[in-house]
Amino acid sequence: MTDIALYLPGILLAYSAFMLGISSPGPNVLAVMGTSMAMGRKSGIALALGVAVGSFTWAVLTAAGLSALLASYAVALTAIKIAGGLYLLWLAYKAFRAAASAHGIEATTLAGGARSSFGYALRGYTIQMTNPKAALSWIAIISLGLQPDAPLWVAVTIVLGTFALSILFHVLYAVAFSTPIMVRIYGGARRYIQITLGAFFAFAGFKLLTSRA
Repeated sequence: MTDIALYLPGILLAYSAFMLGISSPGPNVLAVMGTSMAMGRKSGIALALGVAVGSFTWAVLTAAGLSALLASYAVALTAIKIAGGLYLLWLAYKAFRAAASAHGIEATTLAGGARSSFGYALRGYTIQMTNPKAALSWIAIISLGLQPDAPLWVAVTIVLGTFALSILFHVLYAVAFSTPIMVRIYGGARRYIQITLGAFFAFAGFKLLTSRA
């Protein structure tokens, strides 16, 4: 019980960062939106599941890499937290700038025509794994919840929890955006979403930069 109370705040903060991050339309979310609108719900869900598996892969690689690094070099956490904190502050700046912009969201339709469900899932996995921002995002997320002396179950809880959230959110996007009206509703809430993201990322970045290793 003591261990849970010690590590739970970091785990919840990592979950919160992931959920708010997935609320911001990146290449993966925009692709799910566009595919659901153009090709239907089934194709959108297949793409969403591929994206979720890609997200899980990044989470596993990041958690394993950071855990191994910290096991040998606990002092490395300071550098990791500085990098993660600065990246979160950069995301906060981008979110506030996006909120001030008049430019709305633009759902992405995949090139290459119709695919099988497996083809869409593979495309979603590829989109997520080739996203250059994914690695930095996961370093920031994992470092929010991982401490140098954290037991294995902390990393496992973060990875499995974010995987479940990734499936849930991406599938919800696929279902919701199979109807064009949802794009307009989401677009109307875009500024509020970006402001919320900016505030949270600024808070999380400051927390990482000021926390003790």
